[in-house]
Amino acid sequence: MSLSPRTKGWCPSAWQPMATGDGLLVRVRPPMGELSRAQMLALCEAAQTFGSGLIELTSRANFQLRGVSDTSWPSLMAFLVEHQLVSADPEAERQPQLMLAPHWQAGDDSPTIASLLQTRGSELAAMPGKVGIAIDAGKAPVLIDSAADFRIERSMEGGLLVRADGHTLGTAVSDAEAAIEQLIRLTHWFVESGGWGAGRMRRHTAPLPNWAPANTAPAAHGAKLALGSHPAGQVVGLPFGRATASMLRELVAPTSVTAVQVTPWRRLLVKQTLVQGDTAPAVDSLIRHNSDPRLSIDACPGAPYCEQASVATQPLAEQLSGLKNSSVHISGCAKGCARQQPAALCLVGRGGRFDLIINGRADSAPKATGLSESEVISYLENLGAS
Repeated sequence: MSLSPRTKGWCPSAWQPMATGDGLLVRVRPPMGELSRAQMLALCEAAQTFGSGLIELTSRANFQLRGVSDTSWPSLMAFLVEHQLVSADPEAERQPQLMLAPHWQAGDDSPTIASLLQTRGSELAAMPGKVGIAIDAGKAPVLIDSAADFRIERSMEGGLLVRADGHTLGTAVSDAEAAIEQLIRLTHWFVESGGWGAGRMRRHTAPLPNWAPANTAPAAHGAKLALGSHPAGQVVGLPFGRATASMLRELVAPTSVTAVQVTPWRRLLVKQTLVQGDTAPAVDSLIRHNSDPRLSIDACPGAPYCEQASVATQPLAEQLSGLKNSSVHISGCAKGCARQQPAALCLVGRGGRFDLIINGRADSAPKATGLSESEVISYLENLGAS
């Protein structure tokens, strides 16, 4: 097989990198949502050796390596395959994105279901590249705000259900194997009923088939993993979803670290086996407290990292960290990749300046247009928002 990178497609992956403003973007899907300490160290080495050294954590709980070149990509792929960070079979990445609820443990339903799905993954229908599946079978589903087209969740009655995105209720199933069977069947219905045209389940208008009645409510939603100490170790946040490889290397350097679980919330669960007297590593610039104002801001990479962005987003995000608004979204363009839900304040790049939107998404009508960074701050000061 040719090792020429393919830069077109629905979503970037390792075998299908995406051309961006700072080179190729290579996405790594942690198997079962977790990397061992050795794999995490290898990922950091890969970022520094073959890319720019920046590592991002996506809203679908994947890692992204930035700044990879056409010439370094083949060596990067060989390295990732060697360290079992990427499958040697490119076809494996054609299966839908799979996201597990964080803090799963061996024997829980979520990893059991995910393992069954991986075994039968070839039976899923071939679907658009952005279609994803969430395995959220803990006592309280926690991925409700995370993008997924099909979900396996816990029901109010304590059993399992399969739910299609866009429907508040799902279909009850008897056990994990029945859940996988129902899921596979739903993916084929999605394609056969015109899902390719819709692209995503939430935009698909075809009524659900009779064998998939939406009549069972999911269990009450649980909370995101809180930052700080955790029974399994510690939870740390990545500012605006990114960190340098050296920062993450320092985080997992202690031999007490056993693994790292990813989340869709820009947070990592660092699993550790601490003995009395040990302390968890403290790394500068990572987020450790739930009161950190950076947690209320969603910001895409912006210019110069994204070729579609006309403005730099990260510096402004730092300046607005103390904003009084409950939520802030800073987007380099109107696509709004960093946040799909409305935000109290949304700033969108257009022609090298910012449009300002109140209580909306990146594609909503702006309240003010053509603002520079300083004019954005002045405007917000006049509103009393800072």
